[in-house]
Parts: sequence; C-alpha cells; structure tokens
Amino acid sequence: MIGSVLIFDSGVGGLSVAAALRRHYPGAALSYACDNAWLPYGLRPDAVLTQRIVAVCHAAVAACRPAVLVVACNTASTLALEPLRRALSIPVIGTVPAIKPAAALSRTRHLGLLATTATVGRPYTQRLIERFAADCRVTCVAADALVTEAEAWLGGATPEPVRLNAVLTPLWQAASADVALDTVVLGCTHFPLLTPWLAALSPVPLAWVDSGDAIARRVGQLASTLSDAGGTKGQAFATAPQPALSRALLSYGFQRPQRLPVATR
Repeated sequence: MIGSVLIFDSGVGGLSVAAALRRHYPGAALSYACDNAWLPYGLRPDAVLTQRIVAVCHAAVAACRPAVLVVACNTASTLALEPLRRALSIPVIGTVPAIKPAAALSRTRHLGLLATTATVGRPYTQRLIERFAADCRVTCVAADALVTEAEAWLGGATPEPVRLNAVLTPLWQAASADVALDTVVLGCTHFPLLTPWLAALSPVPLAWVDSGDAIARRVGQLASTLSDAGGTKGQAFATAPQPALSRALLSYGFQRPQRLPVATR
C-alpha cells in the first residue's frame, strides 16, 4: 500500500507527474501543491528561491501530512533537494532531466535538452550530461516561455504555434543538422503537457522523453517503507489560488486549491 503522495511544483507542470503516478498506481492518494505566486521559478535568484521552496514545501507538508513528497520541478530539484531533505522528516523524491534514458534511446547520439534557463545552466545538469551522455552531442535550449504556454493551456487557452516556434527554432535547426538530433529531453515538468503541439510543429519525427515514469518507479521502490499518512485524496494547495488554476486542477482530479499560508516576498 502506497501512503499518500504530495506533488509539489511551481505551477501546473507537476500535473504531468500526477498523470504518470495515476497510471502506475490508480488507487494512490495524491495531493498537489504549487507556488504559482512565484512563477516562473527558472528566473529567480538561487539563494532566495531555495528559501522559498523549503518554506512552501514545509507549509504544504504540514497542511496535508503526506507519506512522501515528490518535487515535480526540475528547477527546484536541481537547487533545493538537500535543504528539503534536511528540513522534512519524510522521503523527498526529486525530478532531474531524463538524460540517461534519452541517451540510451538516441541512435544518432545527438540529444536536445529543453529546460528552463536555471536548469540548463546548473552544474548538476552538466554533470548528468557528462555521466550519461558523454558520447552525445547535446543541444541545450532555454525554453522558459514554454512554462507560460503550458500554464495558459491548462487555464483554457490554445497554445500559439508562432510563439512555440520562436522558442523551438534552435531545436528544429539541430534536427536538420548533418548529425541530426533525434531525441529530446523535456527537462521541465510543464513541457510534457505541450508534447502534442511540439510533435506537430517538429519538422521531423523526434522521440520526446520526460521524467514522469522514472518518478513513479521511484515512488514504487519506496512503497514498502511508506505508511498510510493522513492526507486526503485530491487535496490541492496554492500560494495564489485563481480560477484558471482551479480548472486545471479539477481536470486532473484534484479539488479546488486552498491557499497556502506562505508570505510572498
């Protein structure tokens, strides 16, 4: 029996992880928390952002008492996992760019990494590339604007191809290179929400790889050590509840978000 799982993200990106968890564990009690008052995380200063992530997660854990916390945010994970593990008494599972499975999948040995500016620039990300894709060419694209597009999509707006293409042009160029890019790492949990549009715009067929299934497997590995906590299935929390966010959460089986008592700096 898997104890209740709290999914945390800066915004709605973690809903892609929630979908993966539900595929693997249909009966699991999931709760959701997001710090949408501070979107986008990828452009915030590291020290201030780390403090903020710990404060918001601490408040969310206190509110729903989960058995495990999933940090469904690449930016937060590459920055604040260790501070979170020191601050909390429950297991904390992070999200990192799926470079290892992408490298295993690529035939041309040319990968794309779509991520936020913060994730692209982190030493942690470079270490993942050196460890798991040392024999690959990796085209990194800072795609912060896709976070806004994903938030807008789940809020009811249709993604705009012109805006998407403006961000993705370096990726399309790499897909047409002499050694063509054939596999793309979706290095932000917001991005899998846009996969149908990304695939439709791509000039060639590409493999799109995200971290959802890997996170679900890690939760399963911890399942035998987790007890049922008191979290209520479907609870949701946000630092800035709003109608568009409510629609997105309701569409993924969560309740309307309650406001988290965290001061916005």
